[in-house]
Amino acid sequence: MLTGFQNIGKIPELKRRIITTLVLLAVYRIGVHVPTPGINTEALAAFFNAAQGTLLGMFNMFSGGALMNLSVFALGIMPYISASIILQLLTVVIPHLERLKKEGQAGQKKITQYTRYGTVVLSTIQGFGIAFGLEGMTGPGGEAVVMDPGWAFRLITVITLTAGTAFIMWLGEQITERGIGNGISLIIFAGIVAGMPSATGNTFRLLQTGEISIFVILMLVVTMVLVVAFITFAERGQRRIPVQYAKRVVGRRMYGGQTTHLPLKINTSGVIPPIFASSIIMFPATIANFVSVPWMQSVSAALMPGRWLYMLLYVAFIVFFCYFYTAVVFNPIDVADNMKKHGGFIPGIRPGKPTAEYIDKVLSRITLGGAVYVSLVCVLPSILIQRFNVPFYFGGTALMIVVGVAMDTVAQIEAHMLTRHYEGFLKKGRTRGRA
Repeated sequence: MLTGFQNIGKIPELKRRIITTLVLLAVYRIGVHVPTPGINTEALAAFFNAAQGTLLGMFNMFSGGALMNLSVFALGIMPYISASIILQLLTVVIPHLERLKKEGQAGQKKITQYTRYGTVVLSTIQGFGIAFGLEGMTGPGGEAVVMDPGWAFRLITVITLTAGTAFIMWLGEQITERGIGNGISLIIFAGIVAGMPSATGNTFRLLQTGEISIFVILMLVVTMVLVVAFITFAERGQRRIPVQYAKRVVGRRMYGGQTTHLPLKINTSGVIPPIFASSIIMFPATIANFVSVPWMQSVSAALMPGRWLYMLLYVAFIVFFCYFYTAVVFNPIDVADNMKKHGGFIPGIRPGKPTAEYIDKVLSRITLGGAVYVSLVCVLPSILIQRFNVPFYFGGTALMIVVGVAMDTVAQIEAHMLTRHYEGFLKKGRTRGRA
């Protein structure tokens, strides 16, 4: 592994991409600490300390602590994720968007442009909701959160938060294009990792005050290790479908005749389902937390982590997005057609439509297993918070995002190294999928 890290410096392009990624993530973390004008940050921080373990605490985790300070990045990347979900769902029902999706890179640019517009609209709506809610909010000691309420404060807050989200969106796109890894996922990853040291400190303070016993701490550590091992085990899991290529003669040469396999990951969608599910639940609940309307307050209370409605919706959204995102990124018909064009076939299955149906059947079954695995890992935070009063960062959602994004990023780094004939992080080559 040490040799693998040393080889990174021998590849100028990879070195440049990693440095670019780290610099852009550092810019994001600096912006988290730039407050929005007109806010009593101490009163707001005291309010959020009392809201740990609630949905606001979860939103604060995804924003990397920016919501607690109401910084310029307080909305985080969630409006962009929500806009992406809406566009992907509309692609299925609106013919124009479906045509754009099939046009390749040019069509994808247009869809990305629509996603940006949707991000601005959603950020504006959330910004107004937060601005109105902050004006009536007070800290535990009765001090007002907003120092000078009024339309001037509301407009400044909306403009600041919307611009901050747009800037984060740009940072994520730049990381994806010029850096290494998925920019949006890495921004969420950076926010979660940045909060882990303080969460660890809070846990030890609870231990010193006697609110948590040493037995609970040990059980928490063991649970974290087991969850990380389980996530790594499941993320590498594959269902390998055997594929055989018929022999064919082209000119004087004979091609084909070899046997290979089609790898189908158990969790094809990766960390997207928990991120999308969290975004869907947090959007209305965040507005409800800041708006003093009785029925909205009831909605916010029902959607608190640990409540049965929250867990039911969370699991339902995870299962839905596991299937939905898998259908978006993997098309069995295209795979079957490509196999047929190159003379490939699955033993015992006729080429063409029967092959596509067989692949779809297998994919549907293993996606169910993947959805169950993701759901089990992601409901763990609610159980830990409710039973043992531990920080949210130690839950399954955070661990899955951290481990999943780290594995994807390392896989991309290894791909760059192996392409240039360098050894990967492991002596036996790249990290292989588990059959």
